[in-house]
Amino acid sequence: MIPHFDLLLRGGLVVDGTAAPDAARSADVGVLAGRLTLLPPGAPAGSRHTEDVTGLVVAPGFIDVHTHSDGVTLIDGEVGGDMVQAAVLQGVTTEICGNCGSSLFPALPERLAAMRAESRVYFGGDVGMYEGFAEFAAAHAAVPRANHLASLVGHGTLRAGVIGPVDRAATPGELETMCALLDRALSAGAAGLSSGLIYTPGTYASTDEVVALAAVAAGHGKPYVTHLRDEMSRVEEALEEAVEIARRSGAPLHVSHHKTAGKYAWGRTERTLPRIAGLRAEGMDVTCDVYPYTAGSTALGAMLPPWASDGGVSALMARLADPGQRDRMRRAIAEGVPGWENTVGNGGWDRISIACAPRHPETEGHTIAELAATRGQDPLDVAAALLVAERGEVTIISHSMIEDDVRRVLAAPYSMIGSDGVPKPGGRPHPRWAGTFPRVLGHYTRELGLLDLETAVHKMTGMAAARFGLTGRGVISDGAHADLVVFDPGSIADGATFAAPLVPPTGVHSVIVAGESVVRDGAQTGARPGTVLAT
Repeated sequence: MIPHFDLLLRGGLVVDGTAAPDAARSADVGVLAGRLTLLPPGAPAGSRHTEDVTGLVVAPGFIDVHTHSDGVTLIDGEVGGDMVQAAVLQGVTTEICGNCGSSLFPALPERLAAMRAESRVYFGGDVGMYEGFAEFAAAHAAVPRANHLASLVGHGTLRAGVIGPVDRAATPGELETMCALLDRALSAGAAGLSSGLIYTPGTYASTDEVVALAAVAAGHGKPYVTHLRDEMSRVEEALEEAVEIARRSGAPLHVSHHKTAGKYAWGRTERTLPRIAGLRAEGMDVTCDVYPYTAGSTALGAMLPPWASDGGVSALMARLADPGQRDRMRRAIAEGVPGWENTVGNGGWDRISIACAPRHPETEGHTIAELAATRGQDPLDVAAALLVAERGEVTIISHSMIEDDVRRVLAAPYSMIGSDGVPKPGGRPHPRWAGTFPRVLGHYTRELGLLDLETAVHKMTGMAAARFGLTGRGVISDGAHADLVVFDPGSIADGATFAAPLVPPTGVHSVIVAGESVVRDGAQTGARPGTVLAT
């Protein structure tokens, strides 16, 4: 009997996501009821819709292992949907959110209202906070997405949801409650535990607190995913803390957006990467992710010492309005604070540009140093005034890395690809949200030869799916989920720049999510078959 499919892709080069010796081969791919079937080239088959993809690569849909897209479609369905489409147009069929210690769940019911106000700073709008994973998934089901979403549980969210945004140790009872909330969320389908140990309130936690929570993740066989406590001058010390947490808890370790940033850490990937390789050789389950840019992006408030945010957004606003407190912040940046990363002290205000300030768009694209020079003011005072005017809702781009370090991490055999995209509507977001995956395939794979095609695709697909428990995804095989991207290996390239950050890539022809075409001939179809995935 001749098989019949909903969709049949004929004549392509299948790169199946496994990085096996035969990972790239000529084959036809059939899609039926959201599942895949591999066929010999030209094999008899019928289909409701057939596409000739001769000369193109058919790959598993890309899995963006590091995003902050938790609530973008919940802010405004239409605007948020446009931001999600920027990811889909570059071939991303699954995004993993809840990174860097911040997720939209879980919390004690009595803390939800207070957390909702605090969440605007990080997520860029009124996205809501949810008691658990089920409520989070239901909110997304009401505003369908073009691609899938999986979520980690944020350590900072757990802390805020039980203790509040305060600088003190958790009591034994509070830690027990945090562990119980984490256990419930992981049982419901959350993908692991994340921490952001440079961000408040996560930075207020001891290593022991994180170990206790990571042990809960270990009990579920899910990873501990960490934005290290320092990615700059103390990056090696911070990596050792993460290793300690993994060893004591038993959890697999995944280091988020591994970098050695700031002038005092440039080149240190020559030490951190051999350390990770050595740990793997000893049997430790440790991996990392990376984005292909020398600039990062985060909240402007993260440029201030942790004590400034003790008590939450309202307390921070009061301190920023106080000249004496601003002088204290200035001294902290100049002199450093034990245990604090101090991005500005490691680089300078001339490396910090405004990405999004909704009420002051005239500042976007300018560095804090430029704004200060124009106004004849001190840079800290300019940053403080902008934060107060925006109630803390300001994102920045930090030009803090060097190309050699980025290339070394990209080439590491245990690194996978994550955009670290912060898709807040408006402003000038980092171009990584629209360009990460085509940039790896175009610039670093085709042009520089840093990776071969099979390895690059594996980092974006099969490796990522295995790390985050996405069963049946990240590979092209019989019965796998029908999440696919079809691209031209000879022309795929990123189009997004810092000046025009949402320009779509070239060379991405089709994107299929759950068996439905969400991109065809490089254009959106309007289909929104994405769901929140339980792992």
